[in-house]
Amino acid sequence: MSVEDAVMSDAANKVDKGKGKAGELGLADLIVSDALPWVEKYRPATLDDVVAHKDIISTIDQFIAKNRVPHLLFYGPPGTGKTSTILAVARKIYGSGAALRNNCLELNASDDRGIDVVREQIKTFASTKMQGGGSAGFKLIVLDEADMMTSQAQSALRRVIEQYTKNVRFCIICNYVNKIIPAIQSRCTRFRFAPLPQVEVEKRLNHVIKQENVNLTEDGRQALLKLSRGDMRRALNVLQACHAAYDVTGESQVYQCTGNPEPADVEEIMRTMMNDSFETAYQRISSLKAEKGLALQDIIQGIYDFAQTVEFSSATRVYFLDQIAQVEHRLSTGGSEKLQLTALLSATKNAIELTPR
Repeated sequence: MSVEDAVMSDAANKVDKGKGKAGELGLADLIVSDALPWVEKYRPATLDDVVAHKDIISTIDQFIAKNRVPHLLFYGPPGTGKTSTILAVARKIYGSGAALRNNCLELNASDDRGIDVVREQIKTFASTKMQGGGSAGFKLIVLDEADMMTSQAQSALRRVIEQYTKNVRFCIICNYVNKIIPAIQSRCTRFRFAPLPQVEVEKRLNHVIKQENVNLTEDGRQALLKLSRGDMRRALNVLQACHAAYDVTGESQVYQCTGNPEPADVEEIMRTMMNDSFETAYQRISSLKAEKGLALQDIIQGIYDFAQTVEFSSATRVYFLDQIAQVEHRLSTGGSEKLQLTALLSATKNAIELTPR
């Protein structure tokens, strides 16, 4: 039996069972569903499905219930549920049929970022009347990644928001609110989406692991939660990649998949920096980087976590963290990895000298 036949046969069996969510799906729909990235497959469909941010969800629920939805500004780190929340809001207001398609315009400002988009697409959509969609009385325009819009486009958008408030509500989504001009910020109700608590990420991961039959060890689960850093999208992407690459996903597999240094490697790097001579430590870390394909930027993140457990005095810890922050900044602006590695070694040696014996 060919791979194609096997896939079709498996999908047909699932359709024949006719149970659960996939029971009423056709064969083609089921295959497409199985091929979806998990971040899309398990994207929340309703506001109740959105993990964490209960205060934000309840506030928006009240806005919808009283039909007093203002212009919205969602900001915060990636993978914290900003886009999922507003899409769930759109479904609650318009349903999931033609009314949603006709009355909700979603634009990604990373692609459509110029002033022409504001003058043409947004203005054209905003100037037409609402088509169906219940008693909401307004259309919805979602501008994702709006911090990528040019300042001229944002200035033009300010006037459009004012002009069509009776007919349209805007939801502006961004990672960095300081990149949105004050004139737009003042016209919107702002909500900050903080990084997700680890317990909420774990709850959602457990659901996906159960649905997809992922063979994940306990140390692999903890590594995944640690590396996700409150980013649900990152957690699901890493989990899917590990599931595709390995039969059993443990701590080592998670770190290999993400390219992050394993805790044992970070511990060895810290030990050699603190105890060995400058030349020996430099050679050892350089060979470890080459052997395992590690980036100094990732090593610094690992060192930051490990430094919390090292017995430094308060003044020494402040000095050391300040130095590794400067090294990371210089790397982000294009500094040489070799030179910054020597700076990291120097900072560690100085920290050892500052530590009272």
